[in-house]
Amino acid sequence: MQEVENRLSEVQLRIGQACHRVGRDPAEVNMVAVTKYVDLDRTRQVLNAGCLHLGESRVQDAVPKWKELHNRGTWHMIGHLQRNKAKEVVGRFSYLHSLESIELAKEIDRRAQSIQAKMRCFIQVNISGEGTKFGISRKELEDFTIEMANFSSIEVVGLMTMAPHIENREEIRSVFRELKECQHRLQKKQIPHVPMTELSMGMSQDFEIAIEEGATWIRLGSVLVGE
Repeated sequence: MQEVENRLSEVQLRIGQACHRVGRDPAEVNMVAVTKYVDLDRTRQVLNAGCLHLGESRVQDAVPKWKELHNRGTWHMIGHLQRNKAKEVVGRFSYLHSLESIELAKEIDRRAQSIQAKMRCFIQVNISGEGTKFGISRKELEDFTIEMANFSSIEVVGLMTMAPHIENREEIRSVFRELKECQHRLQKKQIPHVPMTELSMGMSQDFEIAIEEGATWIRLGSVLVGE
């Protein structure tokens, strides 16, 4: 427990410093503790330390934790979601950070309507163009986002991306900067059910750069919860 609290204090300090460098309010930055690689006890410690947003990427691992923890916290599905797993996510998870297909949107919308719920989603964009990453391309983004107006039980709160795991900080920065530019372009469209106010970007290795470029949600694993 003490280790998690120490990690949290260090991360909060670094968030504050990154915000100060660019004149942002640290309250604008929300933190998701990525608990997908840690067990139930460590996940409980993370909650007890005050991290109330939890990120999981494998439904089969996340749902037993969710049940054991009696729905404590706010749960984020941050990994690739197969359409046939949507039924396990809707009603348990408040946010999906990886919306990337019309078929998945249809299934989420159908499931959410059946329980009179809304699912807050980020569209995952593959800004870097890496073949190993999920997400839609920049060219597809506008048409895809306009299509989201057809799904009344989905609220597209913003965009999500992952930068390449490289040493070149300027190249990382350019990925985050481009996602911010995509957000601005889509906000001007004023698409129904698409407030587009949020940016989910930045992980343990690059969250400070992401904050400097406008991230409102950062997803922190090893730096916050440990290996």
